[in-house]
Amino acid sequence: MTRIRLVLLTLLMAIAPPTVSRAEVRMGETVFSPVLGRALSYDIYLPPGSEGGTRAYPVLYLLHGGGTGQPSDWFTLAGIDQVLDRLIAQGRIRPLIAIAPDGRRPDDGPASYFLDDADGAARWQTAFLDDAMPGIEARHPVLPGRRAVMGISMGGFAALVYRLEHPDLFAGAAALSPALRTDEQLLALSPGDYADRFATLLGPDLEGAARLTDRWAAFRPAAMAASADAARLSRVPSIHVQTGSDDSFFEGTAQLHIALRDAGIRHRFRVIEAGHDWPAWQSMLEDALLHVDAVLSRGYGE
Repeated sequence: MTRIRLVLLTLLMAIAPPTVSRAEVRMGETVFSPVLGRALSYDIYLPPGSEGGTRAYPVLYLLHGGGTGQPSDWFTLAGIDQVLDRLIAQGRIRPLIAIAPDGRRPDDGPASYFLDDADGAARWQTAFLDDAMPGIEARHPVLPGRRAVMGISMGGFAALVYRLEHPDLFAGAAALSPALRTDEQLLALSPGDYADRFATLLGPDLEGAARLTDRWAAFRPAAMAASADAARLSRVPSIHVQTGSDDSFFEGTAQLHIALRDAGIRHRFRVIEAGHDWPAWQSMLEDALLHVDAVLSRGYGE
């Protein structure tokens, strides 16, 4: 009987499926930022097989939205870890590391937009590029120079700025429902709404035409496209922009598409029947991740 059991156990071990390596999501990791004088937190997705291995991976930075937005939204609301698991398992994208930094102020103050404040009091973009990225990438198995950035709403706006201003740092960008307001929408904000969204990015207590600062002018789609290195951005569609037909920022996003097109900056522009909400962003994720994989793996041919 003992010999029979041993034979059966051996057969079962032989036909049992191999242990499946799983992805890992870590929440609340931190990296110190000398620029901000404090630690910045981030959540991270590590692909299957990355723990303890010798392989290095491309990295995708995920920028959350404003209001109540936070890094964990990418995992708890968008389920991006599950989408990544599925696309990697299907062989449709290559494994990558995804990092969601925290762009919230400690006092829950005005939206940061992941950009430096107008008065320099908090330099979010500088902290992210100079402190967070090097610190994080020194800690995890990231391929040097193989980065992309993706953002939702506020984060989508920042993702566009990062790619257009720093094509040397980011191979590509995906902006889902980027918060691109028109001049009319900026002027129509109530004093309270303006304070929540733009008090630090443009300046506090601005009313009427005073809100149309030089900095705001630089963030208009035509200005963003005109100031970018069009020659460098004309080879492949490294920028992916997707929005909903009923999105509150549809007009500003359409203006961006036209500005990029007229500037010769190749990009993808997709519109779906949707609003500015999580069901819309969930439906956009797969297409955006396929784009990210294409730019990181040079699948567009560059």
